[in-house]
Amino acid sequence: MNNLEILYEDNHILVVIKKENVLCQSDNTKDLDLLTMLKAYLKEKYNKSGNVYLGLVHRLDRPVGGIMVYAKTSKAAKRLSETIQKHEMTKEYLLVCHGNIPQSCQFEDYLEKIDGITKVVSKDKGKIAKLDYQKLDYKDNLSLVKVNLITGRHHQIRVQFASRGYPLYGDQLYGKQDKKQIALWAYHLSFKHPVKDEIMDFKYLPKGNIWRTFTIIDI
Repeated sequence: MNNLEILYEDNHILVVIKKENVLCQSDNTKDLDLLTMLKAYLKEKYNKSGNVYLGLVHRLDRPVGGIMVYAKTSKAAKRLSETIQKHEMTKEYLLVCHGNIPQSCQFEDYLEKIDGITKVVSKDKGKIAKLDYQKLDYKDNLSLVKVNLITGRHHQIRVQFASRGYPLYGDQLYGKQDKKQIALWAYHLSFKHPVKDEIMDFKYLPKGNIWRTFTIIDI
């Protein structure tokens, strides 16, 4: 389990870095997923017999990396889920998109999943999707952008940027098919601890060649 990056752990929560191209939880590919790895880590660390409880309360797309929180008890899972439903968990991302995007804006759309692909639809269908963003840097027709995710819809960031002509670098589903690692990273997670009266705040910057292209500022 040496490849796990654990930022914080107590009796109630586990805050970790999900590496790019790793599943949050198992799917029909049967590839090793982060939830299974973390359960094995807990089982070994605490010498537990039988099954280990670990609750998944939010997700990142498989190709996307960054900070995630898992719940070590059902009570913590319930409270964290309620925090997310009330939009009281701060989730900020860094991304690189094609084009010189305007300096800042709020995107608000209705999204619908059609044949496995999420699309921007008219205002009489779908689920509302909101985000705020701020451009941090621009080089070589690529923009470095900070996103505050207000809702958490399927592929929301990727779809909302691509629908406006600013597909994410490396997005092989909604983008330019440039066969690179997608440049989308969950770098900031902040929430009230599910048991303690304490705000938990975590930041972790991405690594890799595309990120080193820019001067990451004002985050």
